[in-house]
Amino acid sequence: MEAAQAKAGCQSQCGNLSVSYPFGTEDGCFMDTKFFIKCNKSVEPPKALLQNSTIDVLHIDLDAGELRILNWLGSDCYNSSGSSFCFSTWLNSGLYNISSTKNKFTAIGYDTYAFITGSVGQDYATGCLSLCDDISDVINGSCSGVREYDISLASYYNHSRILSFNPCSHAFVVEEGEYEFSASHLNNSGEDWKLPMILDWTIGDQSCSEAKKDPETYACKENTICREPENGNGYLCKCGDVSRGTHMLKSDIDECETLRPCSSTCHNTFGGFYYSCPKGYEGDGRRDGSGCSPMVNHHNWKLHITQTAIG
Repeated sequence: MEAAQAKAGCQSQCGNLSVSYPFGTEDGCFMDTKFFIKCNKSVEPPKALLQNSTIDVLHIDLDAGELRILNWLGSDCYNSSGSSFCFSTWLNSGLYNISSTKNKFTAIGYDTYAFITGSVGQDYATGCLSLCDDISDVINGSCSGVREYDISLASYYNHSRILSFNPCSHAFVVEEGEYEFSASHLNNSGEDWKLPMILDWTIGDQSCSEAKKDPETYACKENTICREPENGNGYLCKCGDVSRGTHMLKSDIDECETLRPCSSTCHNTFGGFYYSCPKGYEGDGRRDGSGCSPMVNHHNWKLHITQTAIG
């Protein structure tokens, strides 16, 4: 289990979000601007935003190298006079990949064509078409079939573009399992509608072997394991089993000093501690246990009783 730990003197909480290094909310608290979390304290509770955007950050996963965010929908709505409201959603950031394994690209609506474009080394596009003749064909529930369409997507890196037709159509990337279709969504403008999405993040753009060549910039500290992600470049730091703290601020916790669990001699080790009693004493050495007490020479005690009985 990961333990949230910000840099010393830095804010570790923004509203409901635990902020761990390499992320931070102030200058000097994050590794680089890629990991800046803006903490909007003008609302209650405070809201964590991705850099200087309006994108909410819900969770930071240090082990998986993931961010869970809330992202806007792309929407296109028409009224009887032909006037329209159109909102296209863009995620224009070369700093994160949209997870190709934990998200779905989804389109809902009548006669709706939606597509996304992106680039991972080379440009690509993928999309889907949704057709429907009558409102009676619409069934609430799972997002699959003639009225809604979802597809797995290759992770796109730069941006997404949405084109759609007829009232009201929507297209969006959403965390798998986090969207359930309702017929009411066809008349929802989507203007204030956000859904969760998973982004992948890494440190730098070098592999583990390349990054280790420069100890000054290599982020994985003592007792951590460097690993490379399945998607994209860069690397991640994973804590070893016996260590505490965050993955790039690796330091031992002195349990003898912080917990003071022993009634006698406490010995701190990296990731743990043990205790002992002085020579001539016995017990478990713990304050909440038997502690330490003078050893009784059972052999001499028994001999003394025997001698007394004989005498």
